[in-house]
Amino acid sequence: MARPPARNAVGRPRRSSRRVLEEAAAELFLEQGYPGTTVDQIASRAGVSRNTFFNYFGSKSDVLWVDVDAALAGLERALAAGGDTPATDVADAMPSLQAALLGIAEERSNGAVPWALTQIELMDTAWELQASGLERLLRLQAVLRVSLARLAVRADELTIRSAAAALAGAIVAGAGAWAAAGVGRGELGDYLQRAIAPVVDGYGRALARIDGPRSS
Repeated sequence: MARPPARNAVGRPRRSSRRVLEEAAAELFLEQGYPGTTVDQIASRAGVSRNTFFNYFGSKSDVLWVDVDAALAGLERALAAGGDTPATDVADAMPSLQAALLGIAEERSNGAVPWALTQIELMDTAWELQASGLERLLRLQAVLRVSLARLAVRADELTIRSAAAALAGAIVAGAGAWAAAGVGRGELGDYLQRAIAPVVDGYGRALARIDGPRSS
């Protein structure tokens, strides 16, 4: 993926948005590395105040995850839109999650890979991506766990938690392979489908065998 286009601070419109700040951060991370860049520098490059930066982001690391956080929010909305109605068949719970995940993936263009995942060495973001990425992984697991608990009401807590963790791990693996595949990577949904299919199949069969009330 090509580097984000360089921009000069001179002439930059004095307005703020997530994208303007993200682009300013990308420029600075490429120029001087993530560890050497401050929030004040990002705000200055974007032509806004430090306070304005924190209106959009809770921390400097959040700038690395704009697209991922948007996808997580979209997934949460999509799953919540299903309401509180349990699956007709408990075995339908995993396919329901799969459909929601692939629906979110369809919204992303082949070339729209988050720059933070393709410029790791140039920006020196490896350590920070691991640290702040854990927060996103845990959030993803929580979103999946809540939805799965609603869909598979007879499943026990351990099964719900392990299924959510396995599915989250498969999602991360699929998305990571997609990001690393280069310009000919193809559709994100294809990678996710291949990564999560074994989890959906395995836990789908496990949930189908569940009989009896779910433990509290």
